[in-house]
Amino acid sequence: MDEFRMRGGGLARFAAPFAAPLVLFFAVCLLLGAVLTGSSALGVVIGALATAALFGVLAVKHRRLVAGTVVRFSDEGVELADSRGFRVRLRWPDLTRIDVVDTQLADPRSMGRPGGARVRVQALRSVGLVGWGERTLPPRVPGWMRERLARVPADPATGRPEVAIPLGEIDPLWERGPMGDRVRRHRPDLMR
Repeated sequence: MDEFRMRGGGLARFAAPFAAPLVLFFAVCLLLGAVLTGSSALGVVIGALATAALFGVLAVKHRRLVAGTVVRFSDEGVELADSRGFRVRLRWPDLTRIDVVDTQLADPRSMGRPGGARVRVQALRSVGLVGWGERTLPPRVPGWMRERLARVPADPATGRPEVAIPLGEIDPLWERGPMGDRVRRHRPDLMR
C-alpha cells in the first residue's frame, strides 16, 4: 500500500475562498470598532486585529488538514482519509472518470444582509478520481453538508453514492507523478 500526504504549502489557496467573507468581517469589525470607540483609526486597528485572529483560525485548520489528510493506493483501489473522520473509498473497477472535483469547505449559501453586501465561500477546484464508492462521515457533520451529500447521485445497480477523491489537493501535478503512475497501472483507460 502506498500513502501520499498533502504537501505543506497551499495556505493561500486554502484561504482564498474565504477572502470575501474576511473582507466583510473586517468591514463590520471596523465599523463596530469605530462606533464603539469614536475613532476611525481605532476602528481600523480593531478590524485588522479581529480579521487577523480569524485568519489565524483558518491557518490552524489548514495545518490540521495538511497533517491529517492521506491518500492510500492499493491493489483494491484508492482511499482518502482526513483528521476529521471523513473517509472515501473507490475500488478500481468502480472508478468512472477523472474529472474536476469541487471541495466545499464551508456552507455554500451566501452570508450578509438581503439587499446589502452578500458573500459566499467558493469551493476549491482540483482534478481527481470520481466513481461509485463508499463514504464514511464523522458523527458531527454540519447540516448543510448532510443535505448536499444526500443529493449526490447513486449507482442504480449497487446503490453506492458517487464519490470523489481530489488528488489535485494532495499534489497539483499528481497526473505526472507517482499517484498518476498508480492510476495508469490499474486504470490506463482513464489517463490521457
